[in-house]
Amino acid sequence: MISVLGIPFDNNSSFMRGPALAPPIIREAFNSDSGNYFTESGTDLKDHPGWRDSGDIVFGKDNAHDTIVRSVTKQLSAVSKMMLFGGDHSITYPIIKGFASKYKDLTIVHVDAHPDLYHDFEGNPHSHASPFARIMESGLAKRLIQVGIRTMNKHNREQASKYGVEVIEMKDWYQSNIDIKIDGPAYLSFDLDAIDPAFAPGLSHHEPGGFTTRQALSIIQKLEPKFVGADLVEFNPNRDINGMTAMLCAKLFKEILDLLLRSNE
Repeated sequence: MISVLGIPFDNNSSFMRGPALAPPIIREAFNSDSGNYFTESGTDLKDHPGWRDSGDIVFGKDNAHDTIVRSVTKQLSAVSKMMLFGGDHSITYPIIKGFASKYKDLTIVHVDAHPDLYHDFEGNPHSHASPFARIMESGLAKRLIQVGIRTMNKHNREQASKYGVEVIEMKDWYQSNIDIKIDGPAYLSFDLDAIDPAFAPGLSHHEPGGFTTRQALSIIQKLEPKFVGADLVEFNPNRDINGMTAMLCAKLFKEILDLLLRSNE
């Protein structure tokens, strides 16, 4: 069973807020009459017994980081896999801490315009620009593969070298024969700004030169079915145009969920 959980949190965004609004809007797009519930492989997700929507985390007075860790840990005590959507990218660190309660030696495939490896971004070690530094320094993943990066600076390159991160930069995409081989359980972290803003205007950070929608879908569809979890982050509804990014999120959601369902087989 796969549990789908929304995480409406963007307190660690560095440029503008808005991704906390995303979960209900992604659900609305997923259920829109303008489309259907079929994945491109032919799986009908409507009333599919392999997954359930567990709603959204409700944040109270407790520390948000700890709330996410507890929520994910609790869900994984009852289900085998999770699909999460936010939210800014800072949620991935506490999510992976929760996954550590069940899965050791994770391989993380991180699709993004940014490496998110800052040791301390603008005085915030829990910034959405820092989750993978926290994950790697804590030993929560045995391997981190980053795809689509196009904003590397000197510090990020040093961090990538320090933690042994495998980086496939966007400038090398067409020149590289991308064939990601994975040993053991894997987790997909998909930041929407990996996609070019021409296809996804509903982003806080518009980074030209990204993937087309079809390229992004192909990355997901070609991954080996070894995934136990995934997140989809950084959709900012405040910057969307005519709901086109929301529908893109719904499309990615379906294909990522299909990947997790294939990983159950």
